Amino acid sequence: MTGAFFGASVIAYPLVRLLGRSGFFLLALVPLTGLLYSLSTIPDLFSPHAQPLVESLDWLPALGLEGVFRLDVLSWIMTLLVTGIGALVFVYCARYFPPDEPGLARFAGIFMAFAAMMYGLVIADELLMLYLFWEGTTVFSYLLIGHSQSRRRSRQAALQALIVTTAGGLAMLVGMVLLITATGTGRISALVDRAQLGMDTGPVIISAIILILIGAISKSALMPFHFWLPGAMAAPTPVSAYLHAAAMVKAGIYLVLRLAPGYNNLPGWSEVLLTLGLLTMFIGGWQALKQTDLKLLLAFGTVSQLGFLTTMASFGTPDITKAALGLLIAHALFKSCLFLCVGIIDHRAGTRDLTKLSGGWKAFPVVAVCATIAAASMAGLPPMFGFVAKEAVYSTLLTSPDKATVIAFIGIMIGSILTVAYSARFVWGAFSSKPGVDDIARRDEKLTLVISPLLLTVLTLALGPGAGLLDGYFTAWTSALPAVDVGDGSYHLALWHGLEPALAFSAVTIVAGVALFIFRRPFARVQTTLPSGIDFHELYRKMIGWMEALALWVTARTQRGSLPFYQGVVYLVLVAGIGLAVIVNDTWNIEFRLADTPLDLIVATVLIIVAIAATRAKKRFTAVVVTGISGYAMVAYFAFVGSPDLALTQVLVETITIVVFVLVLRRLPARIGESTGRFTPAWRAIIGGAVGITMMLVVLIAAGVRVADPVSTDFGQLAYEIGHGKNIVNVTLVDIRAWDTMGEISVLVAAGTGVAGLIFVRGREGHLHRFERKRDGTEAAGRIRFQPVSEEVADLHHPEREDLSQKRVSWLIAGRTLAPRNRSIILEVTARLIFHAVVVFSVYLLFAGHNDPGGGFAGGLVAGLALVVRYLAGGKYELAEAAPFTPSAMLGTGLVTAIGTVICGWVWGDTVFDSAYIEGDVPLLGHLSFGTSTFFDIGVYLIVIGLMLDILRSLGAEVDLHQERDEMMLAHRIHDNINFSENLGSTAEHRAVSEIMDRVNELDVDNGAEGGRL
Repeated sequence: MTGAFFGASVIAYPLVRLLGRSGFFLLALVPLTGLLYSLSTIPDLFSPHAQPLVESLDWLPALGLEGVFRLDVLSWIMTLLVTGIGALVFVYCARYFPPDEPGLARFAGIFMAFAAMMYGLVIADELLMLYLFWEGTTVFSYLLIGHSQSRRRSRQAALQALIVTTAGGLAMLVGMVLLITATGTGRISALVDRAQLGMDTGPVIISAIILILIGAISKSALMPFHFWLPGAMAAPTPVSAYLHAAAMVKAGIYLVLRLAPGYNNLPGWSEVLLTLGLLTMFIGGWQALKQTDLKLLLAFGTVSQLGFLTTMASFGTPDITKAALGLLIAHALFKSCLFLCVGIIDHRAGTRDLTKLSGGWKAFPVVAVCATIAAASMAGLPPMFGFVAKEAVYSTLLTSPDKATVIAFIGIMIGSILTVAYSARFVWGAFSSKPGVDDIARRDEKLTLVISPLLLTVLTLALGPGAGLLDGYFTAWTSALPAVDVGDGSYHLALWHGLEPALAFSAVTIVAGVALFIFRRPFARVQTTLPSGIDFHELYRKMIGWMEALALWVTARTQRGSLPFYQGVVYLVLVAGIGLAVIVNDTWNIEFRLADTPLDLIVATVLIIVAIAATRAKKRFTAVVVTGISGYAMVAYFAFVGSPDLALTQVLVETITIVVFVLVLRRLPARIGESTGRFTPAWRAIIGGAVGITMMLVVLIAAGVRVADPVSTDFGQLAYEIGHGKNIVNVTLVDIRAWDTMGEISVLVAAGTGVAGLIFVRGREGHLHRFERKRDGTEAAGRIRFQPVSEEVADLHHPEREDLSQKRVSWLIAGRTLAPRNRSIILEVTARLIFHAVVVFSVYLLFAGHNDPGGGFAGGLVAGLALVVRYLAGGKYELAEAAPFTPSAMLGTGLVTAIGTVICGWVWGDTVFDSAYIEGDVPLLGHLSFGTSTFFDIGVYLIVIGLMLDILRSLGAEVDLHQERDEMMLAHRIHDNINFSENLGSTAEHRAVSEIMDRVNELDVDNGAEGGRL
């Protein structure tokens, strides 16, 4: 089911783009299917000798890590919440959002991805696998809370939730690693079993569990992390109903329930969870009584209930755990219903301020009935399921009298009184008629909008009398928990247990809560006179401010804006760190040979000469070209030692590097500036020499200290027998070490995006100019604006400077868009002749690389060079003709192709990246061997082409536009501010202005009629 959720998240975007908000109806089928699947497992999980359903896959076998998914009774209960309430919320979304809601398709994909992460979290049975899903919910909740990107409050709330929960998650990760290291296993079920047998104790285990609890309490918004949850109410109402009532905030509760049977007697467990749980329950209820915003009232109520749940979940004993499970279900039902009702109220009335709402019973009676029943369940009124859960809490705590349960009972009863009071305040504020306030106008409520809160209300009401139906399922889990006394485990959920102490305490709670609501005005005055205590939100803001101030202080003293200074510091640290390791090294086993062949001496001589020449170069272009010679010298060295694949890659990378440097140099001064910093030429020579000597010693020492056979010894055999390829390098990249390549291509995608982001300040989605073919076969210039250019400049930069309606006679279609001084007919002819051949050659390298020099990386670089030639010959318009697709499309397609290979290897094979091969004789072609790893290489090929296109668009075409814009602005200034007849002075000034105007005239030709008017 996890895969189904993730698959649905992929198609959610195009589905909602196509169908609009109605696409949520179809998306709701996915969690509905998950609910039906969970219900279908009842015979497997609840038969007399039932066992949990377990699936595992090899994750990192070398490290003993498996991806284990386990569906037992506890995770089954959680899947009911994730899928059942998830389906209802998706249906609600279909009519909650307006048809023109911006970013709705994006929201749908993220919402479904969050559901996938939450589903994976509750069935994961391996700590690190659980952590991946845990952080996945954090990331997607950040995106959901910040859905309204134009609102500063939404962005701040999303960032606050991300920082707080991620910090807790990092602490939890450290605890998980400690626990795995100390116990030798990461299986959660095995860890709990070991803990129940008393096998895992000691300071390391205690520290690990406390760190894990930090992650749990931060995710479930316990004090002192509780402030992020009310801030998250900036999210759309469906997000609040799902994430902050039924799913995300329950993750910490689930983790406590999962670990409590084994670690509840560990020192620090009860002290931490009871203290924080009860304090959170009280603080949340106290703050809820202050709120006038209905959503904030529910948010602080959720904080209070989460403290309540944590307190009950921490005991880990059968009866109390059963009460905790009942409270878990009850809270998810009534709180998600209340959030959905508030969303409808906000839509109908245009406000959530309870002081401005009046006549809600008449305005939306169905919503009023649903919300009132849900609020009654929240307050613990019979016959709602919330009353059954509250009764179970009181009964189980009273029948287990010890210090911890007594403290918990007193704290929970005080918190419950506050719960009754703010529940009554909610109903009064949302639906009562208030004097002096206009009643809300009556409007019919669409069934598709109210169906979700209606079903939740029905469940809340029906499960009260039908609590016994759930009791059997809960008992299947609690019966296996360690009992604290003989009678523990005998409690059963029911609406009526007769006249017992718990019923009396429930009555006292309700009466006290109602009295607190009736006397709300005097109580509010008492609240205002009491000190507010620690404002944790303000403390968070101050901490962030202190961190920003520290960052500015450090940046001001280290980021001096001097590249030589940065390099000098890096090199000095390198020499000091590695040099110290070289000095203390006691395994100097150096075998020194001057050279293996005379050819090595030739390469070394070239490198030395080039290095000296680069230091003496006065111009940037000269330095780049001279430095490039060193790269080509290494090409020769690789060829000499029998590494044609490395030689091919090196020559391609070096060529492209020079092109990129040249593109950048167009915007830099031609000459290298004189140094005015602290590092004089002498100091630079000393530092450079020290680095060179240090690295030489490191290489010599590293070559002589090997005591074991290198892993690469078997690569040749593995490549041929398992990878079915003769090219060891390529087979290693796409098969043996495919995980490394996966990381590297991800870096390439990030690099391309980063380079474009630095250049395209206002967005990178603009397209280059294209030529459009008319029906008569002739061509005309397209007019698609290139994003970062202003309207005025964009109008001046489309290629209409000559009649393009004639049939094409130029070698390159966009050659005529260049100024005459920048055109090269030889280059245009050459580009036209070799472009297609080079592209075909790149495809050959792609498919031949498995056995011969080449591969996806080399093939992509060759195709990139073909694009470079077209751009150099015809400019930015020709680049658009050569590559009529966006870099994002190429990068995304390549990455999806590579990831698809990973997934398919797992689905149809034994492990990820598992390859399949087909061999046979083909007519005309002879014997062929084709492997699925080729698809991974195709992904690499597309990513490299996308990266090259991104570089050419940003450092090439976009820089062209920046330069033309600056020249056009200069032309405007000359036209406006220079009086040619009166202000020209010397002949030199006249000549300078004439040269500028010549360039302006060229621009006139280059930019059509609009430019000619200058």
